[in-house]
Amino acid sequence: MSNEGNTVLGILAGTAIGAALGILFAPDKGTNTRRKIADQAAATQESLRESALDMKDKVSHSLANGKESLETRVESLVSDASYKTEDVISSLENQLKVLKAKNRQLQKS
Repeated sequence: MSNEGNTVLGILAGTAIGAALGILFAPDKGTNTRRKIADQAAATQESLRESALDMKDKVSHSLANGKESLETRVESLVSDASYKTEDVISSLENQLKVLKAKNRQLQKS
């Protein structure tokens, strides 16, 4: 996504520079040239604003998707940990039964 933003910015900058140079080298009155430069600057500013809003929307969307994905993964991990904890407790209870049985046998001896 960063490359996409850099590409858009490069295209906009190139367009603005090209338009400004074209206006400056075109034979016209100073007031007309200044008006054209101001108009081009306003158009470029609007284009940059739209690009920034578009990038903001894309980032927000990506973050929202990432958050949902992270929440799902955390829930899955918690669920897996819960099952594994139950398995460990069950295994420990079985081992405790075995040890108690061995202890009883040793005490009888």
